Amino acid sequence: MVFSSQIFLFYFLPLVLALYYALPFRARTALIAISSYVFYGWANPIWAVIMFFGCSVDYVCGRLLLRLSGLPDEGGLPPVIGPEVPRTRAMKTVLVVSIVTNLGLLAVFKYTGFVAENVNAMAAFMGLGDGLVPVLHLALPVGISFYTFKAMSYAIDVYRGDARPMRRFADYMCFEAFFPDLVAGPIIRYASMEEQMRARQHTLEKFARGVAFFALGMGKKILLANPMGHIADTAFAAGPAHPSDAWFGVIGYAFQIYFDFSGYSDMAIGLGRMFGFRFPENFRWPYISDSVQEFWRRWHISLSSWFRDYLYIPLGGNRLSTARTYTNLVLVFFLCGLWHGASWTFVIWGLYHGAFLVIERVGLGSLLKRTWRPLRHVYLLLVTMVGWVFFRADTLGGALAMLSAMAGHPASMPAPFAVQWYLTPPLLIALIAGCIGSCPAGQRLNAWLEQQQSRSKRAARPGLTQGLALASVVAMAVVLVLSIAQIAARTYNPFIYFRF
Repeated sequence: MVFSSQIFLFYFLPLVLALYYALPFRARTALIAISSYVFYGWANPIWAVIMFFGCSVDYVCGRLLLRLSGLPDEGGLPPVIGPEVPRTRAMKTVLVVSIVTNLGLLAVFKYTGFVAENVNAMAAFMGLGDGLVPVLHLALPVGISFYTFKAMSYAIDVYRGDARPMRRFADYMCFEAFFPDLVAGPIIRYASMEEQMRARQHTLEKFARGVAFFALGMGKKILLANPMGHIADTAFAAGPAHPSDAWFGVIGYAFQIYFDFSGYSDMAIGLGRMFGFRFPENFRWPYISDSVQEFWRRWHISLSSWFRDYLYIPLGGNRLSTARTYTNLVLVFFLCGLWHGASWTFVIWGLYHGAFLVIERVGLGSLLKRTWRPLRHVYLLLVTMVGWVFFRADTLGGALAMLSAMAGHPASMPAPFAVQWYLTPPLLIALIAGCIGSCPAGQRLNAWLEQQQSRSKRAARPGLTQGLALASVVAMAVVLVLSIAQIAARTYNPFIYFRF
C-alpha cells in the first residue's frame, strides 16, 4: 500500500486512526501491529510472512539474551543488561543468530541474482562455460533493506545494554512492522522507540502537527518530485544528444530523489505523530552543504548514523591509524552503495562518495575551508550531480554515456526528442519551487510566523494570532487538496526508495 494512494488516504488511514483512539492504550500497539501487516501484505501476502518470520526470530533472541544474562525478570519493566553483566559465548551466539537471520533474508532476496550473474560472467571470461550457476529472479520484498536494519538494531541494542528487551510479542511486532516508517524509513532504532512503546502523549496539537507534516510530505512527492521525475526519465531513457539535455536530466533527478525521499520521510514523521510517536529528522537541506562530509550529515541522516554507530565505530572509526580510518570509510560506503541495490552502479556510487570523504580528510577539506563559500557550494553540487548519474542509470554504460554528454561529448546519433521540449510552464514552476524548497526558506518562514504569533499573544492581539494560524492551516490544506487532485488525475507512481 502506498501513502499517496486513494485506498490509503480515504480508507486505511481513517479506519486505523478511528480504531486507535477508540481502543484503550494497552490494545493500541496490537492494533498497529495488525494494521501494519495488512498494510505491508496488501500487494503480496508472502512479504508479510517473510517479515513475520524474521520478527519472530528477533523477538525470541531478545528474550534469550535476557534469560542468558541471569538477571531476574519478575514483572514490571524487563531489566537492562548493563555493563556489569559479562557477555557470555551463548549470548554472543544468540546475537549472531539474529544478525545472520536478518542479513541472510536480505542477501537471499536482494543479492542472490547479482552474485550468480557475476559468477557466470567471470566463469565465461575464464572459459569455464556459460550459465555455470543458475540465476534466480526472486521478487524483492518492498522496503526489506529498511526493516532489516531496523530489526538488527533491536538485538544489538539489547545486547549492548542500550535498551530493554520487550516482553510482549505484539509490542515487538508493532516496533518492527510500524507502517509509517516500514518501507522507506526513517530507520528507527529500537533504543529510541523503546520508551515511546510504553508511554507517549496524544494531544490535539501533536496530531495537528502530524497532519501538517503529512501534507507537506505529500506536496513534496506529488507536486515536486513527480514533475521532476518526468524530466529525469526523459533524459535517461532517450540517451542525451546534447549537454543541456544531460544536465537537465541530472538536475531533474537530483530534485526528484530529494523531494521523493524527504517527502516520504515527512509523511512518515507526520503519521508517527498522529499515533503519538516522535521520529527523528531524516533530511536537513543537504543541497546547501559545501562539502561531502556535510552532505552526509544532512542526507538520509538515519542511514548514515546507523552505519556510523553499528559499523564504522565498531570497526575502529577514526581511533586507529590514518590508513585504517580511510579503509573504514571506504568500506562503509561500499556497503552503503550495495545496501541501496544489487548493481555495480550502486557500488560505484558508494565508493565514489567514500573516495571523496577520504580526499577531503587528506587535505581537500582544509583547502575548501579557505575557499569562497559559493565555490565550495558549487563543488558539492557538481560532486553530487555526478554521483546521481551512477545512482540513476540502469547500466554502467548508460552512466558513462550520460557523463560524456554532460562533459560536452554527446552521442553521435541525436535523440528523437529533447528534454527542453518538455519544459512546460508547470514544469518550470515546479523547478523554481524545487530550488526554493531545497533551501531552508520554508523553515525560516515558519519560524517567522511562530515569532509573529508569539509577539501578537504578548501584545494581546488575538486577531493577528488567529489570522497567522489560519493562514498556515489554509496553506497546508491547499497543498493537500492539490496533491489529492493530482493523485486522482495521474497513474500509479510509487516512491523511489520502495525498491530498496
